[in-house]
Parts: sequence; structure tokens; C-alpha cells
Amino acid sequence: MDMLDFIQDMEDKESENTKKEEPLQSSENTASVKEYGQALLNNSKHKIQLITIIGEIEGHEQLPNQRKSTKYEHLLPQLASIEDDTNIEGILILNNTIGGDVSCGLALAEMIASLSKPKVSLVIGDSHSIGVPLAVAADYSFIVPTGTMIIHPVRMNGMVIGAQQTYDYFQLIEERILNFICTHCTAKKERIREMMMNTGMMTKDLGTLLVGQDAVKEGLINEVGGLKQAMEKLSAMIEQTPQKKRKTTKKSL
Repeated sequence: MDMLDFIQDMEDKESENTKKEEPLQSSENTASVKEYGQALLNNSKHKIQLITIIGEIEGHEQLPNQRKSTKYEHLLPQLASIEDDTNIEGILILNNTIGGDVSCGLALAEMIASLSKPKVSLVIGDSHSIGVPLAVAADYSFIVPTGTMIIHPVRMNGMVIGAQQTYDYFQLIEERILNFICTHCTAKKERIREMMMNTGMMTKDLGTLLVGQDAVKEGLINEVGGLKQAMEKLSAMIEQTPQKKRKTTKKSL
């Protein structure tokens, strides 16, 4: 076998190995979508991790199988893995949640906010209750025109002791939520509190419902838009990262 034949043989083997790996990666991606609502989006420019937050945020207590949920214990290690993966350049978060476990939802929001990679959130249906911090935790946020957000006081299930300590505890949790929201959007804390305690909108509860553009006007969400706008914004943010700028500079040299 001469040198040219040897090189051709090596290239053929490499091509075969690549073909074998592709279905495996596709299979893993499909399994990730089915199990966790995640997918790695490989477009022509960037590798973007898709995360979906849907249904109810399941925290320390397991929800019935009939209810759609985002599991706290699944999402935390996945977020850590995304941060550690040097191949992933950006994160797209789709929100359609009615809320759920306050403590765990806020922990997820803090985790998302702490990620160093560019991240964009898109409210595609609802982002209620603890879903509000999850929507504003990204670097930039979108909401579809018919998307809704509900801000209301903290509620608890089961027996609640009507003592001063209980009300103080509720107020402490609400302060944590208010502080997070106003830190990650342009809405003012007192305005958020005012919407939270609004008595004129909901017949059976306190709170405020915001639809699409209303959420933008109040400063909770950056912009009304859909998937196209969210992807374009995320791509632009990735291009502005220091690592991406260094790679572009090296190529131009």
C-alpha cells in the first residue's frame, strides 16, 4: 500500500466513524427532549441549549403523574452541566408555567441568572407566580403578544397557623421574590408590590394579570416577540461575548 492509498483509507475510516456518531448524538438529543424538555440546537452559527419550563414547578414534594411539571432536581444538574460545557454558546429558555414551589422556583431562577453564558427567555404561554422570576432571570426576555404573567402574594397549601410569625414568614418570602424581580428587570419594587396586592382584578385572589405588551410597559419583560426574535437576539449576544470576539479577531488576522 503506497502513501496515497494509506491516506485515503484513513479518511474513509474517519468518515465512517463520523456517520456512526451522528445517529447516536441525534438519539441522545431526542431522549433529552422526551425526558427533560431539552434540545441542543445546532444552527449554522452557534450551539444553543434549549430549556423548557412548563406546567408546575415541582419542588420538595412530588406531584401526581397526571400533572405536567418541571422537576427541580432534574433542572439543577442540567444547568450546571450547561455551564461546564464549552461547546454550548448560549441558552434559550421557553416559559409556560403556572408557578409552583416558591423556594425551588426561586432557586432555579437564581441558578439561571448566575450562568455566565448569554441567555434569552421567551414566555410562550403563561409565566405565573414564581414563573415571573424565572422569566426575568435571563439576560434578555421576550413575551408573545398573547402571553400572560400573573403577580400575586405568596400562597401556601394545607393548614396554616394564623399567627404573627406566619405572616412575617410570608412577608419575608415575598421580599425575596420582589428583590429578585426588581434586580433583574426595570420594574420598580414598589410598583411590583402594588401589582401583587391589587384587589381590583381577580375575583378570588389578590394580584395583577399582564398580557403581552402590558408586561413590557411595566418593565418586567424587555420586548414582545416570538421564537424568531428570541433566536436573533441570542445570536447577537453570543457574537458580542469576549470569547467570540477573540475567535473572530484571530480569523481576520
